[in-house]
Amino acid sequence: MKRLLLVEDESGLVMTLTDRLRREGYDVEASADGESGLERAAAEPFDLVLLDVMLPRLNGFDVMRELRRRGIETPVIMLTARGQVVDKVVGLKLGADDYVTKPFEMVELLARIEAKLRRAPVTLHPAEGHQFGDIRMDFRKAEITRAGEPLDLSAREFQLLKYFIEHRGATLSREELLNEVWGYNSMPSTRTVDVHVAWLRQKIEPNSRHPQYILTVHGMGYKFAG
Repeated sequence: MKRLLLVEDESGLVMTLTDRLRREGYDVEASADGESGLERAAAEPFDLVLLDVMLPRLNGFDVMRELRRRGIETPVIMLTARGQVVDKVVGLKLGADDYVTKPFEMVELLARIEAKLRRAPVTLHPAEGHQFGDIRMDFRKAEITRAGEPLDLSAREFQLLKYFIEHRGATLSREELLNEVWGYNSMPSTRTVDVHVAWLRQKIEPNSRHPQYILTVHGMGYKFAG
């Protein structure tokens, strides 16, 4: 069963869409504002997001921009009452996969959803691996690629990145990383962790000087945001 996230603040439309999509066999979750929609789309596994533009707290364009900035590649269909071409262009340039203008026929929306899901890349189960930006990591095969090409990581770098991914969003101290990845509680210096993080950043970050995946939490350690 494909899992959809509907980010829409019109309660009547939410009820109508949720009911119809569930009858079509989809598992549907809903968020009523942009801020909560962004956090759910970034933190939970969804096959597709239906995203309204005019939302409270954070508009759909800002949600779309932030999702792609975080490396979330889930297909997104934007929903809006706006009909101007410029708004559609903005949404698509921000990374949206499609655009449907309200009012729309349900049969058209269903067809667009089916089309996007057919073309969407196969996603990995969290226990099997993770995908962020153009990086795809397969835990079971111990393989990692960038834009489809093999990425050369040492065994330790692979283990370190895997640990970051498994604890995504948590601040990890250097001591914890030494214990869990290297396998012992202490070393003469935690500089070893910093060096390996620097090497990882050079290989996976679009710009290693301004990392967007492995973030430094000053005075505490590191956090993975991919």
